[in-house]
Amino acid sequence: MAIKITPADKWFSMCVRLRAGWKCERCGSQPDRRGLHCSHFHGRGKWAVRFDPDNAEALCMGCHLYLTANPAEHRGRMAAKLGPWRFEALQERANDAGRGRVARRDQKAIAAHYSRLHADMAKNDCRDLIGYI
Repeated sequence: MAIKITPADKWFSMCVRLRAGWKCERCGSQPDRRGLHCSHFHGRGKWAVRFDPDNAEALCMGCHLYLTANPAEHRGRMAAKLGPWRFEALQERANDAGRGRVARRDQKAIAAHYSRLHADMAKNDCRDLIGYI
């Protein structure tokens, strides 16, 4: 069963892909917008980090499929990208059930936040933004 894409998912995904300048963060390709995915290190079923910018990156379909099929490489890539402290903090946040309950409950507020953020990012040309979105 597919996971439903909510308005919060839509706006979070748009921010992640805009942050990457609409390019794959692994290979640098620039596919059309449907071909660039918002890839989650911890799957979207982990509500605690579903909308966490450290848990997501923009990947083309090929890189997304490759990293999904090679979890050890995906883990190494994320650990190198985030550094040991942020990677460990992400792991801890992913297992925080209370954080997940809050994210499920507050989806409308999350959607509104990322919608506003996307508008600000687009207006200010915030491609290749470093850090949190």
